[in-house]
Amino acid sequence: MDDIANFNRWTRRPPTISVGAFLVAMILVCVRPTLAEQPKGQWLSGDFHQHTLYTDGGTSFDLVMAKNHEMGLNWWANSEHGGERSRDGNGNFWDDPAVYPVNPILGAYELSDGHREMWRWQSLRDFAFRDIARTRAVYPNRRVFSGFEWNVPGHEHCSTGIVAEDARALSAFEYQFDNSDDDFSRIGEAGRYGVLAKQNGKLGFAQGATSVTTVNKSYPDRHADAVAACAWMQRQYEARLIDNAWLLFAHIERRGPWSSAHGGGYNIEHFRDFNNAAPDICFGFEGAPGHQANNSRGFANAVSCDGAGRCTSKDFGGTHGGVGYYTAKVGGLWDALLGEGRHWFIFANSDYHRHYSAGGDDFYPGEYQKTWVYVVDKNGDGDYSLNEIADGLRSGNAFFVQGDLINHLGFEAQNNGDIVAMGGNLEAAKKINDLKLTIKFKSPVANNCSPDGTFITQCAKPKLDHVDLISGDIGGKVNPNDPNYTNPVNPSARVIATFSAKDWKTDQTGTSTIVTHINNVSQSRYFRLRGTNHAPGTTGETDPFGNPLADAQATISLGIDGAQEAWNDLWFYSNPIFVILD
Repeated sequence: MDDIANFNRWTRRPPTISVGAFLVAMILVCVRPTLAEQPKGQWLSGDFHQHTLYTDGGTSFDLVMAKNHEMGLNWWANSEHGGERSRDGNGNFWDDPAVYPVNPILGAYELSDGHREMWRWQSLRDFAFRDIARTRAVYPNRRVFSGFEWNVPGHEHCSTGIVAEDARALSAFEYQFDNSDDDFSRIGEAGRYGVLAKQNGKLGFAQGATSVTTVNKSYPDRHADAVAACAWMQRQYEARLIDNAWLLFAHIERRGPWSSAHGGGYNIEHFRDFNNAAPDICFGFEGAPGHQANNSRGFANAVSCDGAGRCTSKDFGGTHGGVGYYTAKVGGLWDALLGEGRHWFIFANSDYHRHYSAGGDDFYPGEYQKTWVYVVDKNGDGDYSLNEIADGLRSGNAFFVQGDLINHLGFEAQNNGDIVAMGGNLEAAKKINDLKLTIKFKSPVANNCSPDGTFITQCAKPKLDHVDLISGDIGGKVNPNDPNYTNPVNPSARVIATFSAKDWKTDQTGTSTIVTHINNVSQSRYFRLRGTNHAPGTTGETDPFGNPLADAQATISLGIDGAQEAWNDLWFYSNPIFVILD
């Protein structure tokens, strides 16, 4: 963990724009490019991590669905905790005879605050999916996924989504693999998805009068169960028993580094294990957590102050520009995964539970953070299905943004007639003489920021200050037996260029274009983007090189936190383009 301890030693920007020995020159051309068109499709915005009264959210199912629509999202997922809960989506207790004259609860007996709880395998299958189907009818031009937030054995949380005709697969996955599901009633049940068995990080189950007693496995064994869960989902997908699925890991830094003695969050070796076991299912994580309106942004930047008012913060686990350590650190964990050529992508969501204006920590889904994904209309019907959206996420042609800093991003690489977008591999022989990178973006006239005199006192028009181009070497996948399998750094990654308004040309539609050429590329590399509304050296926000500071610094230096600081501090991050040479 030396890299974590030395987070503040950001990779510094070189005085000239160069990338190792292979990069001879980079030439800015501020003209609109002529590019081959992408497959027919459309950019769609969404959110796949949010909660309602079904679990620990403070808002009814229907109102959360309405807010997704109101905030302009094209797609979203109902994706709340596994385990067991005592309420339905309207907040009614499952054992309330006035609402449910016949008690609907199945499975082992479990109580909470005097009310019997329903296991989530049942509520997902028998109730939430029905509500999702009803929501699809209410908003026919929106796409609503069925999912849940998986309590990963030995680790933290993970957003799960399955595209299928019903929620039986989702129910089977939650029952078998969720660390909080202690029900034993379905063990041995045979069905479409095989014979159900428990593999959720626990050794055994004993039913008491009002609860189930379990025995936990060791943390390495719990992790092995998590890998088995990923492999199970991959098998269902490969066998076409489900149409599509994802397992995308949530607020990954929140519990800190993992150890075999104490567990914790996630280390790089865990993401490598998950991706190796399920490359079509486990293909990314939340680069930026939700809960962005919390005073410790994303529940991740606790500031400790002594009696004299001296305040400190801990870099690891905190967000930097609202973005988690693993993504924000140039040369850190995400760059290490990309340096293997892994198709491992980043996304952002609201993790909505309760709105900040009602005493919560959150923005509504789509109010502040959005994941934009390019969705290909594969069957040419002019529509965009759940299956096509899930394929879009897996493709990596996606970016996330805060506060609508931008609402469009195109990023492409071209070698002669070959063109690829984000998430793609541009393959060539031993050398590319002239690699052309094209960046196109657009910002809206306004965003959802609205002064209320209490939480938010001022709002600024979203305005991009600069775009950083980040690149690193690709060296191939690390073998699990290699000591570097646990190494979370890529020292080759660095900011190789920064573009500001003088470097882009904006047309009459408001679309800005940057074209840059990289000559004599002789090493496999990846390229990714980030951008912000802050200039380098902005007090409390960015260091002299433009890297985001720990968000706790804004609280320390500026005395600003919560929703106001979130609106003050805006970023976007792209997914990478891979340039692969023979």
